[in-house]
Amino acid sequence: MFHLFSSLAFLVNAILTLLYWTLIIRILLSWVNPDPYNQIVQAIYQITEPILSPLRRLPLRVGMVDLSPIIAFLIILTLQMFLVGILTDVARHFQ
Repeated sequence: MFHLFSSLAFLVNAILTLLYWTLIIRILLSWVNPDPYNQIVQAIYQITEPILSPLRRLPLRVGMVDLSPIIAFLIILTLQMFLVGILTDVARHFQ
């Protein structure tokens, strides 16, 4: 059981880290106005849109600045801390 929960903690951590960096890339892309038909740009948008879309429904705008990516970062980091921490603790329990 130790290896199962340890591997699961690693997997969750890797997925959330990938989401974090993909979100950073999307923010950087929004500053340079990339080609929307580029497959890499489309993939980044497809990965991050399910995270950002629900947050955009909330009143998170300050003037022209959209604060939804900041909230998404906080959610990702919170999930990373708690989920990975809990899975690591459960893995240690079975060690």
